[in-house]
Amino acid sequence: MSSIKDVASLAGVAVGTVSRVINNIGSVKPHTRDKVLAAIEQLNYVPNEVARNFKMQKSKMVALLLPSIWHPFFSELAYYIEDELDRHGFKLMLCNSGGKPEKELYYFDMLLQNKVAGVVGITYNHIEDEVSADIPLVSIDRHFAKAITCVTSDNYEGGRIALRELLKAGAKKPAFLGSRPVVYSDTMQRKEGFVHEAALHGIDPIVYEGPDKCLDDAGFYRAFLEEHADADGLFAITDMAAAMFIEAAKTVGRRVPEDVKVIGYDGIQDHPYFHPVLSTIRQPVEEMARTAVKLLLKKIDGDHVGQETVRIPVQFRPGETT
Repeated sequence: MSSIKDVASLAGVAVGTVSRVINNIGSVKPHTRDKVLAAIEQLNYVPNEVARNFKMQKSKMVALLLPSIWHPFFSELAYYIEDELDRHGFKLMLCNSGGKPEKELYYFDMLLQNKVAGVVGITYNHIEDEVSADIPLVSIDRHFAKAITCVTSDNYEGGRIALRELLKAGAKKPAFLGSRPVVYSDTMQRKEGFVHEAALHGIDPIVYEGPDKCLDDAGFYRAFLEEHADADGLFAITDMAAAMFIEAAKTVGRRVPEDVKVIGYDGIQDHPYFHPVLSTIRQPVEEMARTAVKLLLKKIDGDHVGQETVRIPVQFRPGETT
């Protein structure tokens, strides 16, 4: 018996596109629709009637799409999202995509089949063409061109705070350390805020960025230390990046905070990886999570939310690295 994946493969489209054709949901180009219908006929595909009849019911399940459940920030976010959903009588389906676009699209297909009522998601992949603005979706950090609501921390202000705190701690040659993601994310505003604040102080900061995924490579941090031995203040785009920099600095005899002050971003202070305790820009994780759920539930109820970006203030949490 053929499956929906077989139809998608034969038609040369994504599974979500096949689902939209079957359920007559969202917009599909006429040429694409014809290809899908031809593939359905050729394979004698019969849609799952159980899934289609589910449309007559109202799901109380919400999917949370995360690139990883191992990262402490994502874990904390999931905790508060589940708690807020439970308060409103909804259950959580945790979707660990591993950053793979095909897995993300599979979960969106489940939403289109009404197996879940809505999605709260973090994605850094190019999947915009497969995501309909008509579905109940709230994004964390990622901006879509379509009318999809985004909840994020005030990344720009966080970068400005980081620069000021490094100067206050005595840094004369501040640097930003990050990566260049393949798609735009509001997290990129951390660098922009840092650079803008430096300019206001008459400083030309070091900006050191590698390709996407470079933050998991210890060699990236060693290369920075070799190229910029004069940097005495560092703002890393995440706490994990800051922690890896500190480990790399130890291997070349650079002391923190004596030789270089370090500030991260996230506020995952309870993680045992952080020794010494990291100075950081703390994201309001609980408020972000609960806000995202409340906005999603409005969408599920049919209320118009539109393309709205909710930025929640951050704060500096001093530690032992500045």
